[in-house]
Amino acid sequence: MLEGLGVEGDAHCGETVKHRSRVARNPLQPNLRQVHLVQVELFDELAAAGFAVRPGDIGENITMSGLDLLALSVGTELKIGSGALIRLTGLRNPCKQLDAFQQGLTQAVLGRAADGSLVRKAGVMGIVVLGGDVAPGDAVSVRLPTGPRNPLQPV
Repeated sequence: MLEGLGVEGDAHCGETVKHRSRVARNPLQPNLRQVHLVQVELFDELAAAGFAVRPGDIGENITMSGLDLLALSVGTELKIGSGALIRLTGLRNPCKQLDAFQQGLTQAVLGRAADGSLVRKAGVMGIVVLGGDVAPGDAVSVRLPTGPRNPLQPV
């Protein structure tokens, strides 16, 4: 993890936006999508629906288990391993690139909450506050932001 940039070698690494649609709107926007994290439980859910998706297949940089990433709030900080610190900025908004990987996958990572609102399950996005190495099996600690809870929204 590179402080203020993202994951070394990743297409989204940088201070400003890299996603094509966002660059087209304003290439000078800050990059709130430096790191993409997904819950491994999503792959189990997709497998039950007939999809063969493994960690890394949908572009995530980090796959985690046992932590409900979607329930966290904007500004939550995740310390991973011995020093990398990621601050969550929002939800990944699933796009048609997922359908290019497997037809119907975009729709499969969308759901509805009990109140009928749309649930985006394709992971969360964050920025690298402190750089460092991240490895499989690293411990993760969670620090929730102070003040009112701001649910994650698409970024």
